[in-house]
Amino acid sequence: QVQLVESGGGLVQAGGSLRLSCAASGGTFSRYTMGWFRQAPGKEREFVAGVMWNGRSTNYADSVKGRFTISRDNAKNTMYLQMNSLKPEDAAVYYCAADRDRPLVVGSTTRWYEYWGQGTQVTVSS
Repeated sequence: QVQLVESGGGLVQAGGSLRLSCAASGGTFSRYTMGWFRQAPGKEREFVAGVMWNGRSTNYADSVKGRFTISRDNAKNTMYLQMNSLKPEDAAVYYCAADRDRPLVVGSTTRWYEYWGQGTQVTVSS
């Protein structure tokens, strides 16, 4: 059973930066496509970014392109999300997720991801 633990959330002013981390244990992290999703109050969970098992292919939601960067360190079983130029609309609970079955595809749908962390809160003040 894969366990995912997010960290790095917090309160930041608009225009600021945060770096989220997702530490994995209990599975073969290096074989999984990994993704970041977020959910704001009253809204559905949405895809933010994803990265293929080897880190060579990434996918971003249009709303974060050019501002967020996803990366992973398979030696440390950890994935990261560098968030720059944060906006109030980026405020949400951020979740990391692992797709066990599709290592060559970076999907953007929640249904493809079998394992989820408990989330970390990101708050952006205007």
